[in-house]
Amino acid sequence: MMHPHLPLTRDLVLVGGGHSHALLLRMWGMKPLPGVRLTLINPGPTAPYSGMLPGFVAGHYDREALDIDLVRLARFAGARLVPGAAEGIDPIARRISVPGRPAIAYDLASIDIGITSAMPALPGFADHAVPAKPLGAFAAAWDRIRSGDGALRITCIGGGVAGVELLLAMAHALRQQGRLAAATLIDRGAALSGLSPRSQSRLRAALRAHDVEIRDQTEVAEITATAVRLRDGREIASDFTVGAAGAKPYSWLSTTGLALHEGALVVSPDLRSSDEAIFASGDCAYMAHAPRPKAGVYAVRQAPVLFHNLQAVLAGGRLKSYQPQADYLKLISMGAKTALADRGGRSFAGPLLWRWKDHIDRSFMAKFAALPVMAPPPLPRHRARDLDTVLGDKPLCGGCGSKVGRRSLQAGLGHFAGASRTDVTPLPGDDAAQLATGGAIQVISTDHLRAFTEDPVTLTRITAEHALNDIYAMGGDPQAATVSLILPRQSPALQERLLAEITEAAHAAMTGAGAAIVGGHTSLGSELTVGFTVTGLCDRAPITLAGAEPGDHLILTKPLGSGTILAAEMSGQSRGRWVLGALDLMSQSQRKAAEILRDEAHAMTDVTGFGLMGHLQGICAASALGAEIRFDAIPKMRGAPELAEAGIRSSLFAENASLVPGLVLSGARTLVVDPQTSGGLLAAVSPAQSEPLLNRLRNHGYRAAEIGRLTGPVTGPHAGAITLR
Repeated sequence: MMHPHLPLTRDLVLVGGGHSHALLLRMWGMKPLPGVRLTLINPGPTAPYSGMLPGFVAGHYDREALDIDLVRLARFAGARLVPGAAEGIDPIARRISVPGRPAIAYDLASIDIGITSAMPALPGFADHAVPAKPLGAFAAAWDRIRSGDGALRITCIGGGVAGVELLLAMAHALRQQGRLAAATLIDRGAALSGLSPRSQSRLRAALRAHDVEIRDQTEVAEITATAVRLRDGREIASDFTVGAAGAKPYSWLSTTGLALHEGALVVSPDLRSSDEAIFASGDCAYMAHAPRPKAGVYAVRQAPVLFHNLQAVLAGGRLKSYQPQADYLKLISMGAKTALADRGGRSFAGPLLWRWKDHIDRSFMAKFAALPVMAPPPLPRHRARDLDTVLGDKPLCGGCGSKVGRRSLQAGLGHFAGASRTDVTPLPGDDAAQLATGGAIQVISTDHLRAFTEDPVTLTRITAEHALNDIYAMGGDPQAATVSLILPRQSPALQERLLAEITEAAHAAMTGAGAAIVGGHTSLGSELTVGFTVTGLCDRAPITLAGAEPGDHLILTKPLGSGTILAAEMSGQSRGRWVLGALDLMSQSQRKAAEILRDEAHAMTDVTGFGLMGHLQGICAASALGAEIRFDAIPKMRGAPELAEAGIRSSLFAENASLVPGLVLSGARTLVVDPQTSGGLLAAVSPAQSEPLLNRLRNHGYRAAEIGRLTGPVTGPHAGAITLR
């Protein structure tokens, strides 16, 4: 693991999660270079492994087996993952453009983005067909096709190895379902021309065995919704058309000013491009010293050289050269669990070769599924009592999972009420303080979060929404904000870059809410912490925790589960898509939800560190009511129930659970006390307004739900009692 207290001095940015970069991240996690901030830019949370795609299509592997989880891999490597597709590099300014966020600065960069399909240029292709690359999009499209019903006519344009493998896999899967009506392979030249005659013969026989019609020397003119129209005017009926020909580099590479060969980045033997600060590997790179066809085997074998050379440039050292092998073993799936091996003109086929290929592929993916556990440094032998108990057996959660529990807050603050002023209205327990400023009603609140993600832009956006929610919960309109930052020790250049990213993200979030940033404060510490103090204006009496009425329905505007998912992500137990899904929900503004609810809400709060039950208790206690909650009605973040059932708990869980001793909590039901970061609004509304409000919320993109009702009035020891059904 990277030493947490050493200053950062250099930025290394990896563009793309291809095979070279995936292996590099694993190597980096086992041997990091102190002082380097590592960043990975990739469009999604996973990178599909090309070697297992035909097996997935044929039904031999499930979707999860196909993907390298880049979120887990980035956590292991100590890297920040920026979800997005790079669209440009400025080698002079050393900036990388990613839509929707500030440009990312680098001292050293590496590009491994693969290639994309040239097929969309074919008339009708973009609307009625699916390219084989990028692999993730194709896999998602195939998932939808094979989960349907009815007979299908399938066509693959492109008779190379990739096209034949995919068509055999599709035909096999549909035949197993009894849904294959017809299958056609089209190639403008001779299919499989790059293989030995014996291998060509075997694969053509396999195609015929799957009832695939082979059309060599055939030009395609257009794709329609139901057919492939040929240049000679004939049509081939097709319900699912795949393009596996004409792969090309991404077009934005041509705007970089770097040396290119047919659109690919020209690299020297040390894998460096024409710019000494930019390396490249995989299919997007052209090895001028040893040209080779596009194949994943080269990307895999480039990884150790790339890892060494990047660290050598950053730390000072000699670079290595990558010398590719002249030929490589091609293992080609043939639909069913059989495969063909081709190398040096020799050819073999059979089930044993499929088992060999399966072993190779699973072994490769196992490198990313079973990441080594890097043990923390041991505690001193001579130490104070209870030190190990306070530390616990897992890392401290970020976000609201790291907050101080309610019991400790109440005991520590005691009866402190602050200075008594006539222009301050005491609202104990509410989301914000109420101030009288001239003739206006102003509310003010403050919030800060220690980093739960390595990406400062995502952290800033979520922290801003988290702080704004206190104003929204009071029915206010955001007015002004100040920013408080604790920055980790870094070189002045990296501090400048970090501040620029945070400032731009903060400005966008606050401006979008209608607030102005009017100042701030920075200091240095051991980790990044972002905070905001926010004021808002109310044109009527603020909405408080009091005021709820018996029978009111309870509306929640966001799913639960962020604390559990963040805790699982820190220990490498969450799927990447669950983590990014949670971060997206945490980034969702509640501004429109507050506008919809504030005219009808009798009481309102936002759900944060004390969990749903803790914040609901606040409403119940202030309004002298009880509550009944239907667990099945509560919206939950994707993956949160599975993780809760597996026993994943945030570090604040035990404290929150102790607040509701009468409830029996186990499995997924523990989510009701899960601490939320930038959680939803919880509003008490009249039964007559519940359904219309829900419809409006859902129409604006909120996963809102009516989760229960308030009961009572309740007095005495049962005040604030909550029943969970």
